[in-house]
Amino acid sequence: MIDYQDSRPIYEQIADHYKRLILVGAMNENDPMPSVRQLAVELATNPNTVQKAYALLEREGYIYTVRGKGNFVRGGDTLVENHKNEILEKLVMILKEAKEFSLNLRELVDEALGRIEK
Repeated sequence: MIDYQDSRPIYEQIADHYKRLILVGAMNENDPMPSVRQLAVELATNPNTVQKAYALLEREGYIYTVRGKGNFVRGGDTLVENHKNEILEKLVMILKEAKEFSLNLRELVDEALGRIEK
């Protein structure tokens, strides 16, 4: 899951990977996360990097920590709804910019959808 060609820090790549797993339902509410040490060994990275990814996931509400037990998936519809709202905000900004340049929004959306389906 780590792409060394990616300009993002490794901890962000780890966090993004787990966000996706949680949002698509591959990990369910209250599922345990791998231990920091275990994941660090699997990814051949520093445990501090994994800890930083977990701290980011916790700050953003994707996981929670139980002292002495580990980290667990928070899950729930709220996360999916929040992510949907983030995507909508990005889409609105892009469509506003397209409208500003007098681009046909319907054609733009259709073309984008066509590229996704390829």
